[in-house]
Amino acid sequence: MSDNYVVILDEENFEEEVINSKIPVMIDFWAEWCGPCQMVIPIVNELAEEFEGVAKVAKLNVDDNRSLAMKYRVMSIPTILFFKDGEEVKREVGAKSKEEYVALIDALI
Repeated sequence: MSDNYVVILDEENFEEEVINSKIPVMIDFWAEWCGPCQMVIPIVNELAEEFEGVAKVAKLNVDDNRSLAMKYRVMSIPTILFFKDGEEVKREVGAKSKEEYVALIDALI
């Protein structure tokens, strides 16, 4: 399973991909060195493919985008933020099961 469906966020595309998105967005704030983050990666990839066109699934590397991590007060990773209509509507800290993420996305669409 590839991550071709996952939107890779950075300072340049965050507003366009998240704030201006017409569909709900799930963002995985993560880092290479984070063990629990590595466990979430395959789940994020599957969700991105399954929800394509209905909800956007994205990843943001906190080491490469510190200002965004600070702006959204991400203190520990993985932190998953859910946006709808440009606003943060839900936050989950720590790795969760695929089923838990599916339920959270379903509640937004």
